[in-house]
Amino acid sequence: MALDQYREEEEEDGMSFLDHLEQLRWHLVRSVAAVLIFSVLAFLSKSFVFGQVILGPSKVDFFTYRMLCKVSDALNIPALCIQELPFILQSRQMTGQFSMHMTSSLVVGLIVAFPYVFWEVWRFISPGLYSRERKAARGAVFFVSLLFFMGAAFGYYILSPLSINFLSHYRLDPSIANEFDITSYISTLVMLVLASAVMFQLPVVIYFLSMSGLVNSAMLKSYRRHAVVIILVLSAVITPPDVISQLLIAMPILILYEAGIIIAKRLERRRREERAAEEDY
Repeated sequence: MALDQYREEEEEDGMSFLDHLEQLRWHLVRSVAAVLIFSVLAFLSKSFVFGQVILGPSKVDFFTYRMLCKVSDALNIPALCIQELPFILQSRQMTGQFSMHMTSSLVVGLIVAFPYVFWEVWRFISPGLYSRERKAARGAVFFVSLLFFMGAAFGYYILSPLSINFLSHYRLDPSIANEFDITSYISTLVMLVLASAVMFQLPVVIYFLSMSGLVNSAMLKSYRRHAVVIILVLSAVITPPDVISQLLIAMPILILYEAGIIIAKRLERRRREERAAEEDY
């Protein structure tokens, strides 16, 4: 049955299975090319990408730390001002710095090229949707990219500096100095940023699941407690073992979950209105 349906679809759009594969190949080629172009630019901009962006949260003059000091002065709470990060970065492997240069450049290239990559993926997927589904998913590239960059910014400016501050001050004994390997530092930073960017896609996931009829607002409300537990567990997994970092990532995700419930409600209301209009017609 599935094979017959697939053959019917092929006959309708006039493209064979190999034609679809060829089309997918070119979408992937263009996506990879975009990532590589931005990765090369990031590789050549070593002083800015590393000195200002990647190593930024490891310095006390980072934007977040300066803002916290201003808040500290305004509220007269000295503990909020971070004036010291007691750790040093090292490279204990001969190829450590070069390999991290390559890896970090690829990650930066992927983040910057994400809107174009998703646009290429969407161009391949959208022709297979019904016109009603394409209309309902209008603006998907914009909203997915917006949430991705919002999540990445949250992970970079909020979650990463506070996590780095916690880990740099955490000591089992004063005699043990914190000397972090550059590989560990960059891996932690990338994980926090990308994890935040992915988790911020929750409203989009709920939107498409609701549009396909797999979930509804009543179901999301009934499983709200379960969702809270799952979000807290995921937050504990992707963040350092301190409560503040876990709550910082959990709170916006919970807000986005509630936003997903509102989105599902609006979709249901729109469907009811469309059905009523069809019946009147």
